Amino acid sequence: MGRWRFLLQPWGCGRAPGSLAPRPPARGLASSFPLPRQPVPPLAQTLERYLRSLEVLVTPEELEETRQLVQEFGAPGGEGERLQAQLERRAARMENWLSDWWVQSAYLESRLPLTVHSSPAVVLPKQDYSDWRGQLRFAAKLIAGVLDFKAKIDQQALLVEYRGGHPQCMAQYSRLFASCRLPGPKHDGLLLPPPGRRAPTFITVVRNFQFFQLDVYNSDGTPLTVDQLHLQLQRVRGLSWKTDKEPLGVLTGDHRHTWGQAYSTLMRDRLNRESARCIQRSLFTVCLDAPVLKVSDERYPSRVAAQMLHGGGSYSNSGNRWFDKTLQFIVGEDGVCGVLYEQAMADGAPIATIIDHVLDYCLITDLDISCFTYRGFGQGLPKRWGLRPDSLFQVALQLAYYRTHGSLCATSEVVSLRRFHQGRTDAVRPAAPPVLRLARAMDTPHSQDEETLSLLQAAVESQSARTEQVLAGQGIDRHLLGLKLAAIGDGQRLPGIFMDTAYAIATHCRLLTGQVASRSDCLMVYGPQVPDGYGVCYNPLDAHVNFAITAFNCCRETHARRLARTLHRVLDQLARLLGESPEGVDRDGGGDVEGQP
Repeated sequence: MGRWRFLLQPWGCGRAPGSLAPRPPARGLASSFPLPRQPVPPLAQTLERYLRSLEVLVTPEELEETRQLVQEFGAPGGEGERLQAQLERRAARMENWLSDWWVQSAYLESRLPLTVHSSPAVVLPKQDYSDWRGQLRFAAKLIAGVLDFKAKIDQQALLVEYRGGHPQCMAQYSRLFASCRLPGPKHDGLLLPPPGRRAPTFITVVRNFQFFQLDVYNSDGTPLTVDQLHLQLQRVRGLSWKTDKEPLGVLTGDHRHTWGQAYSTLMRDRLNRESARCIQRSLFTVCLDAPVLKVSDERYPSRVAAQMLHGGGSYSNSGNRWFDKTLQFIVGEDGVCGVLYEQAMADGAPIATIIDHVLDYCLITDLDISCFTYRGFGQGLPKRWGLRPDSLFQVALQLAYYRTHGSLCATSEVVSLRRFHQGRTDAVRPAAPPVLRLARAMDTPHSQDEETLSLLQAAVESQSARTEQVLAGQGIDRHLLGLKLAAIGDGQRLPGIFMDTAYAIATHCRLLTGQVASRSDCLMVYGPQVPDGYGVCYNPLDAHVNFAITAFNCCRETHARRLARTLHRVLDQLARLLGESPEGVDRDGGGDVEGQP
């Protein structure tokens, strides 16, 4: 039977030398499928689409100035052609010209805290228990379900999903386990299990700020049963009854520079090094959270989202986290559950797949967990009109932002590039001019429904076309980033196109949106990309759609609840326009996540 071992005594600051030095980002594992390489889009095409994306974001005078910079950049024999040639040579010699750059620039070089700013959380259906006995029993089933999923990966028996005729890349699933982010003073590294070696056989369990190493496999290599896991968790509980321990896990949620310095100091102690290494190398982490204060039914979804996203603070459950860990499952004593993951190693699509598998394994049936749910308007209605659901909801979000703030904004709708070898993500820019025409028509008194419906179809079709372009590897955001990074790598002056005010406006995305489709009625939550922005994630099911909207409390211009209420009204209008009578919505207001910085 497996065993457990207590980790992380209160960390000393001994003088013994040595530390876990951050490793350089490791390249992804080779794909198990013959997927095509990610292409480098044509330079002229990207520059043309970039100018079109600025039409409603800058003034005509600013647009003309940017147009001249773009023409200079893309002129024959100019800087653009030289940098484009560098990207094409990079694409010819590498498995994926973008993935390493993207992980490094978007994640490992960022010094903002992982909590809220980077790591997304997923709120799972509330369970039907309300004490520690039910908590441990469910946690045992959850662990068994995750191990079952891992076994299917190891045996290459996982049912491959085909979306749009393209299989998902199995490498993304393999990297979920036994990996971790490593803090550094200037930039972070990644810890991956060495290829060819046997994977670790233990997980990390944390309760009352105390970390335990728990073996989850028998000596013959078979995973522990649910009953065996339940017994081990009971023993962990018996050893972690004290509540006066220091919440050391909170350190991992600090600013990356601060945490990197503290980590370097703490690792001088041998016990600290061994303890941290066990957490980092464990397959995943299970956080057994204490119950939190009850709130009203209206605020309950937002409170749960906050607990999953950041733990609620050092006096709540934030000390039960190791935010650097790729995969953390959160099981509360009061029935709330969720998943927190680190984005440098994982994207939303594989997380949703593993959640579906685990929930099926646990036979969960309770589905009422959303920050807010719009009923009677899910995937079914758009499809009956021949509309792409994600594009329709993206248009709805643009309309809601326009009505809330009186203008459109730079938006990043994150989509997966899993149809390419080692593909990560790119961003879809909204179909701004068609949406602007639709917004003005919807705000015009006595406007004709036929005309408005035609404008809606045009906006959604334009958004769908943009989405297909990005899914085909022809997006502009990552291409422009690649050109910029190539210029930085040369050590020469940055081209004027990247120093332009319009580029800063185009990359300051006040709406960070994404669809993480899941068969389960769960909901992903993440923070905004910029201080004065919103983070919006949605999961459209057949009969309803779940939304989570976040905003920073420190910004007076943004208010998640206000945007959510406007979105409700927009969806009401669209439902009536498409010939449906909305069945009503759960109006907790989609409030902003409580307690975030």
